[in-house]
Amino acid sequence: QVIKCKAAVLWEANKPFSIEEVEVAPPKEHEVRIKIMATGICRSDDHVVTGALVVPFPIILGHEAAGVVESVGQGVTSVKPGDKVIPLFSPQCGECKSCLNNKANVCTKNDLTLGRGLMPDGTTRFTCKGKAVHHFIGTSTFTEYTVVPEASVAKIDSAAPLEKVCLIGCGFSTGYGAALQTAKVEPGSTCAVFGLGGVGLSVIMGCKAAGASRIIAVDINKDKFAKAKELGATDCINPKDFEKPIHEVVMEMTGQGVDYSFEVIGRTDTMTAALACCQYNYGVSVIVGLPPAAQKITFDPMLLFTGRSWKGSIFGGWKSKDSVPKLVADYMKKKFVLDPLITHTLPFTKINEGFDLLRTGK
Repeated sequence: QVIKCKAAVLWEANKPFSIEEVEVAPPKEHEVRIKIMATGICRSDDHVVTGALVVPFPIILGHEAAGVVESVGQGVTSVKPGDKVIPLFSPQCGECKSCLNNKANVCTKNDLTLGRGLMPDGTTRFTCKGKAVHHFIGTSTFTEYTVVPEASVAKIDSAAPLEKVCLIGCGFSTGYGAALQTAKVEPGSTCAVFGLGGVGLSVIMGCKAAGASRIIAVDINKDKFAKAKELGATDCINPKDFEKPIHEVVMEMTGQGVDYSFEVIGRTDTMTAALACCQYNYGVSVIVGLPPAAQKITFDPMLLFTGRSWKGSIFGGWKSKDSVPKLVADYMKKKFVLDPLITHTLPFTKINEGFDLLRTGK
């Protein structure tokens, strides 16, 4: 039956979240209803608030979470009530061209590229004050209960601490995978990471795990440098400390530029700077930060003509349903840490304070 619960509804852009009572309909065929136990706040959610990511309103945001299956619709075979799970904003249906290609990980059934804000059947499972409320990229985790397609949920180790592994639902996996899966950083290589939020720090952890010999961390907030060094950065630089463009600074530090660079902010100027600071012939630059809507990049094509590669990475290049349980298992085996990525733990009703902390770089 219908569950009434609390959710953080965003009625329109540039307004705070409103804690409302919502009705969550039962799961239909091939759908799963989840009790959300912990959710992270990601900059991509804030991009919706500011209008940099265009979605239909009203909407329940959130896409980085962990919970327990409450009920399943007809035909669901991969999870059952009581299972611990992570919702997947990048689904894996196992049948489309992308899912069947071993080089691809962005399932064609994702709602990130479509942006409809609806379940696969074109309807929504959320109602608030008699109005239909949209879903967000197939997950919507800023609510006590959510409904997701079966392709958008992964069963994980029942012993996993949900308040930590929720980060594997987006931030950690996105950064760590950008280094290991997308760039395929090699032992002894040099890397530059632009942006030291949770995802940028996860890129640093990936570069270190891959055996990079030098990891240059770049951010205009020097308060982030200590944690970056703790997780593996060898150098930390602040663009505000230099007269010259930051890509020239990185070039001078490394001789010919880095082997791998990562833009983990979502700004067009830093995307071109990251491209320009990698080695002119074999350097690889990866765009990890969500690009802002309606902005275009202008750059000198000679940057690519000489041989550099420019790549994008969604969810760290991992095939989500296959990889998330393995990443959780690796965390349980202490192959990587998540605690340093968690700065604050707040009750759900203080979600607006959480976003304030994000916006002030805290």
